[in-house]
Amino acid sequence: MTDLLTSPLHDRHVALGAKFAEFGGWSMPLEYPSGVVKEHTAVREAVGLFDVSHLGKVLVSGPGAADLVNATLSNDLGRVGHGKAQYTLCCDAETGGIVDDLIAYFHNDSHVLLVPNAANSAEVARRLQAVAPEGVTVRDHHREYVVLAVQGTRSDEVLEALGLPAGHDYMSFVEAQFRDVGGVVVCRTGYTGERGYELIAKNDIAGPLWDALMEAGAQHGMLACGLGARDTLRTEMGYPLHGQDISLDVTPNQAGLGWAVGWKKDAFWGKDVLAAERAAGPKRRLRGLVAVGRGIPRPGMGVTLVADVPLCDITSGTFSPTLKKGIGLALVPTFVDPDAELGVDVRGRREIFRSVKPPFVDTSVRES
Repeated sequence: MTDLLTSPLHDRHVALGAKFAEFGGWSMPLEYPSGVVKEHTAVREAVGLFDVSHLGKVLVSGPGAADLVNATLSNDLGRVGHGKAQYTLCCDAETGGIVDDLIAYFHNDSHVLLVPNAANSAEVARRLQAVAPEGVTVRDHHREYVVLAVQGTRSDEVLEALGLPAGHDYMSFVEAQFRDVGGVVVCRTGYTGERGYELIAKNDIAGPLWDALMEAGAQHGMLACGLGARDTLRTEMGYPLHGQDISLDVTPNQAGLGWAVGWKKDAFWGKDVLAAERAAGPKRRLRGLVAVGRGIPRPGMGVTLVADVPLCDITSGTFSPTLKKGIGLALVPTFVDPDAELGVDVRGRREIFRSVKPPFVDTSVRES
């Protein structure tokens, strides 16, 4: 993995004994010696710290920056104000398929920071650059910023110990100063389903910020968490992962992400084809599956209505540390009863799963 990009905190992860894996061209911590289940539980019951610096950072700036984002990406920035973040989708103009799902940080009309997935950052930037009007610049700052996620019920206490803002509204962000080291954007966002924050800062303060968070979090049971726990946490919430649950072959309607589409906007990439699909009804829909027995689904395992009647494949699947059961996501044809029991081929055995609407667990992400 010598040709992969690394986080500015790579040496700290090595010192903690992290196991690494490739994510979108980056070598990132998969888990630490504590293990995925303990890291997962720390987030659900206390607090965890993730390095997610592999995420993209695309800055759209100049007069009309917000207008460009609003005319291309799916969601409507008019629904939120300055200082708010918004989940949105970059869709293909011709097919409506999802190029990427991302967060837009709406600083002001001339400054919108987009945080795409690592593997898609360059493509999102390329598509926006191709249509950017004169005076609006789209720059990929992928390698210049660290992104840390402080997630869990004790996340406020950790930030407050560092003098950083906490307690602001869900999907809002505040620009702050971290000691005398540098600026940090504190975002009330996350990918775990728990109360938490994501911190965006220049690489040169990554080390001091990580160290301070780890020190402040020690008394609250904080663990450093890898992307393995991030995956089990997001799967319990039914949050889709690009490249598995959503892709260029999947539309927002099929993924159950119509809520992230500004249907009343004049334009966005893929509007016509998506509106037509919405009116007709999608032929498949992302659904949750919960094991009745002990089966644990994995991506690529076949899903059947009855034996020998294949429907689709599992897109995401794991053991849920919270439920102590196997859970998964699949793009199930819409002719199937939403309450039907389905079979999953788990290593040659047909295991029975209940069809449910995610999330699989209760969420405290909007906890006041």
